[in-house]
Amino acid sequence: MEENMVIMDELCEMDCNVLKRLLKDDSAKCLVLDCRSFLAFSAGHIRSAVNIRCNTIVRRRAKGSVSLDQILSGDEEVKARLKSGLYSAVILYDERTPDIDTVKDDSTITLVLNAVYRDTFGTEIFLLKGGYDRFFTEYPEFCLKTKTLSSFSTQSSLDSCSSCGTPQTSHHDQAGPVEILPFLYLGSAFHASKKDMLDGMGISALLNVSSNCPNHFEGVYQYKCIPVEDNHKEDISSWFIEAIEFIDSVKDSNRRVLVHCQAGISRSATICLAYLMKKKRVRLDEAFEFVKQRRSIISPNFSFMGQLLQFESQVLATSCAVEAASPSAASLGPKSSSSPTSPFIFSFPVSVVAHSQPSSLAYLQSPITTSPSC
Repeated sequence: MEENMVIMDELCEMDCNVLKRLLKDDSAKCLVLDCRSFLAFSAGHIRSAVNIRCNTIVRRRAKGSVSLDQILSGDEEVKARLKSGLYSAVILYDERTPDIDTVKDDSTITLVLNAVYRDTFGTEIFLLKGGYDRFFTEYPEFCLKTKTLSSFSTQSSLDSCSSCGTPQTSHHDQAGPVEILPFLYLGSAFHASKKDMLDGMGISALLNVSSNCPNHFEGVYQYKCIPVEDNHKEDISSWFIEAIEFIDSVKDSNRRVLVHCQAGISRSATICLAYLMKKKRVRLDEAFEFVKQRRSIISPNFSFMGQLLQFESQVLATSCAVEAASPSAASLGPKSSSSPTSPFIFSFPVSVVAHSQPSSLAYLQSPITTSPSC
């Protein structure tokens, strides 16, 4: 408590019009940290803001103290610039806190303030008065809201994909692929067969999460295949890291990728969920809600959901342990068949098949667990 009171004295207030001027004239020298949830940030945020990673699991394990490595996990460039003193000011905001006097000792704002103050030197830290609500009300042009993608109702979208056997009137083929992130799209095999649709959305790479959907435009787009079936025997989690690395490679080259399977409901949705969990350090339920808001028909099968729960445990445990090891050095490989030693809430067997040796596919028993400590 005493430490928080001392650090609170270092927190200044900033009016919305001052931040607007900074964003307009000197944005590179100030860092804006959004202290709200991933879902709130995704729905709308201040331009150039960085969403801190401080979900309920991180908060519980932090016990009143988080580090920059935790709250900026995955934002290595921002973290390096901040630690090097390259930002002249750090501006914190939540949904609507009006002033410093109303900031609670156990709030996310206080946790982030402690981390920034402890791990940086000489950087001024400000609270944005009124938070996102007030700033958006006064300066909506300096905020980014979730875009609603226009429907592709052209004649070409009415054609069937004969080689995939996709019906013309399938609900999962209506409109076009949905934007999950600015560089990541989710859709069906039908969408992957429409060159005009792909070109119109600026998509130049496709991640085909199926064993039988063809790559229609080899030589035109970059393709990667993950040959899994949509059934309870598949170990889709053993492909997570490979898929994430492919998506990142597309992102790093400033391009866009479409992740698809046959219907864009189970397999490709599972890959997108894993990507969000790993890169945004969010729980499965947060990632699921985020994707479902954009593509309401997603429904990974029961086994895939179990594997995603196991992945959540791995990802968030890594996020919580970053002070012991750099997050960039952490790696999540294929699941081990050994049973976890920590206590768990539930455990049930799922038959999975390894993809590393196609010539000798061995069925394994892999427990899906979630630990109450994470």
